[in-house]
Amino acid sequence: MTTDLRTLRRDEWDRWYARLELAFGGVAESPQERRLWDDLTELDRSYGVWDGDECVGTAGAFSFRVSVPGGAFVAAAGVTMVSVAATHRRRGILTSMMRRQLDDVRAWGEPLAVLTASEPAIYGRFGYGVGTRQAALTIDSTRVRIDAPAGTDDVRLRFVDAAEAAERCEAVYLRTVGTRPGMLARGAGWERLPLLDAEQDRGGASPLLCVVAERDGETVGFARFHNKPESEFAVARGRIQARDVTALDPAAYAALWRFLCDIDLTETVEARNRPVDDPILSLVSDIRRCGVRVRDSMHVRLVEVGVALEARTYLAPVDVVFEVEDAFCPWNQGRWRLTGDTKGASCERTDDRADLALSVRELGAAYLGDVSLVELAGAGRVRELRQGALAEAAVAFGSTVAPWLPHGF
Repeated sequence: MTTDLRTLRRDEWDRWYARLELAFGGVAESPQERRLWDDLTELDRSYGVWDGDECVGTAGAFSFRVSVPGGAFVAAAGVTMVSVAATHRRRGILTSMMRRQLDDVRAWGEPLAVLTASEPAIYGRFGYGVGTRQAALTIDSTRVRIDAPAGTDDVRLRFVDAAEAAERCEAVYLRTVGTRPGMLARGAGWERLPLLDAEQDRGGASPLLCVVAERDGETVGFARFHNKPESEFAVARGRIQARDVTALDPAAYAALWRFLCDIDLTETVEARNRPVDDPILSLVSDIRRCGVRVRDSMHVRLVEVGVALEARTYLAPVDVVFEVEDAFCPWNQGRWRLTGDTKGASCERTDDRADLALSVRELGAAYLGDVSLVELAGAGRVRELRQGALAEAAVAFGSTVAPWLPHGF
């Protein structure tokens, strides 16, 4: 088979994106969503694989900066829109795109690549590790109350049109970016993403609703959600589907959740993407009735090990030599000495004896402070070569708050 892997051209986008839609089930997206991704696609960072005139593979990368422990933002390629035609499986197309992409990411000077995976088993062989997780909640709002802190009653809530309030909500969101590792600093146009609201995607729920939280005339939080009316034998059993709940202080946050749990004719509040240490887990009166589930979210790949490890800070002093395995990006292979603390870090090649042995996949999993190196060692994926090195590194790599990716890409 002869195929041509090349950078995407403007006149190829429609065919390229149609192939992506087919790979993900063949259901066409709404015109609103299609326009958004057309506008956001960075053509010079996107690839198509062509078999004659037929597109049989797609991949792209957005230009992001990802917050890391210590508060810095690190340049990262947001890998996206990856697909291979079902007719062209097992022919090396995905591997060829990942090879080209990681070589380019390195040439662009971006030490990280990140992605969200439709199938999480795919990307480990390319050096990606699960770097953030997300919690989903299904709250029984008929039995769960919100134990709100002092000041909650001073917060004013009011309905607003989601589009009209978009600028105020985005301003609140931007003030939270960087408060957790894993959050994205994005370019223009991304503020349109949370407003997507095609009727075909609602599943019988209401159009997008928005409530803002205000104090002294200032917007201090917002909730975007859908209301899905349901009933059984004339008993109302509606569902609130929370898409975004964001606030600048605990009282405003509690006020928004209390509101969502008190809406008439509903008995369930669903939220699909929350931090695994979300304060809502401590606000609810009965966690057992909140149906908490955890899944993978953002997968992280260290493209330049030394640069990436130097870009973050560490919770405790650390001086450790890693023996890194990275067959797919061999420039990372070998020993690296990491020294650092809460003020900064350095990471350089060394010939010193290794203290810990692991692959770049494990470094990606631990990089943002979510997955512990001790956990990975317990799974046999990190080997301790110097006694005490594992505990030292595990503590240092931690984060005071769980990393979180608020939205996909």
